[in-house]
Amino acid sequence: MIAPRQTVDDIRDWLLGEALAVGDVLAFFEAFCWRMASALVSFDRASLHVGTLHPQIYGFAWNWEKGDGICDEIQVGEDILATDAYRRSPLYGVIEYGRAFEARIDEETQQRYPLLRELGAQGYSQYLALPLTAGGRQHNLVSLSTRQLGGFRPEELEAVHGLLRIFALHVERHIDRRISANLLDAYLGTAAGGKVLSGSIRRGVGEEIDAVIWMSDLRGFTDLSSRLPGSAMTALLNAYFERLAAAVIAEGGDILKFMGDGVLAVFPQRGGAAQAALRAAERALTAIAALSDDPPPDLAAIDGWAPLRSGIALHEGKVFFGNVGSTERLDFTVIGPAVNAASRIEALTKALGRAILVSEPVARQLDARLDDMGMHPLRGVAGEMRLFSPRPMSAG
Repeated sequence: MIAPRQTVDDIRDWLLGEALAVGDVLAFFEAFCWRMASALVSFDRASLHVGTLHPQIYGFAWNWEKGDGICDEIQVGEDILATDAYRRSPLYGVIEYGRAFEARIDEETQQRYPLLRELGAQGYSQYLALPLTAGGRQHNLVSLSTRQLGGFRPEELEAVHGLLRIFALHVERHIDRRISANLLDAYLGTAAGGKVLSGSIRRGVGEEIDAVIWMSDLRGFTDLSSRLPGSAMTALLNAYFERLAAAVIAEGGDILKFMGDGVLAVFPQRGGAAQAALRAAERALTAIAALSDDPPPDLAAIDGWAPLRSGIALHEGKVFFGNVGSTERLDFTVIGPAVNAASRIEALTKALGRAILVSEPVARQLDARLDDMGMHPLRGVAGEMRLFSPRPMSAG
């Protein structure tokens, strides 16, 4: 992006007007940087660093450099906080204590800070890391670098600080939305989280979809819960759910609920949903078996839980995907006869001695060798249903 010739006043007007319509933080930051480079010849490099609420990610960073014309996004994991590189970074004091960092890049600062040594080798003369405190989050900051001989001039820094006060409000807006999306995805699933964030929040609002429904549970959960302390059971469930959820998500499914030891997921019909659901089920069982055979150290220290076994049912039908509940407490889920049937099929996995059972509507869509398990009544469901199970590999 090459911005038309800009002035500081033009950038201020853009921040107070058109920038409000930019919906993505990367696009916003890139547009801001190009405008700054147009208005200030000394504006050569910038980065934006923000903290977030996410189960696995500490924050995000965006790096822009005038020379390459690219703005890239980096996910920052929690593990970086324990590294020596982080503690020796100019960003450390800004993130941890909200202290601005300003330094000329000379022999002394290059010896102290590895990052400044890298920038010095590229011809930069000054580096700034400034906290963005519009919402009180000291984890948000912006860094600026210049190659200009003698560094930024005082009048340039004054203009930068004035614009950053408005810039910080935009960053806060974008990050609040990203945090909301992260939390909704983590607690509701990607599909449900996206619908809630887009405004589907009224009771009864939703849509009818055709989907393959996944229902599973951990066998022997009641016995394990009665024998293992809560901390051990929590660690075990987390390891179990991690492997199961990874398999579902890898095949395009969306997990809607963890119910004790049970999981409810859906694979919306977009072509190939049944095959994807079966691949996910087989992948999950393989991962759970590997967990039992070679547990991580924290689980290996717990006696009497292995091997873990799971029962998985796959059924297809139309379901209502939307909000149900009271006026003050809503749940975004799927309901309908097909969900009830999937639950009843799963209950038969133990009695029939098969880890995976699929209903006839799913079986018709599968390119797999299946054993016909016969007709079976389902508790609370009218009539009987023919069930199938993937043929064990040893059966030939």
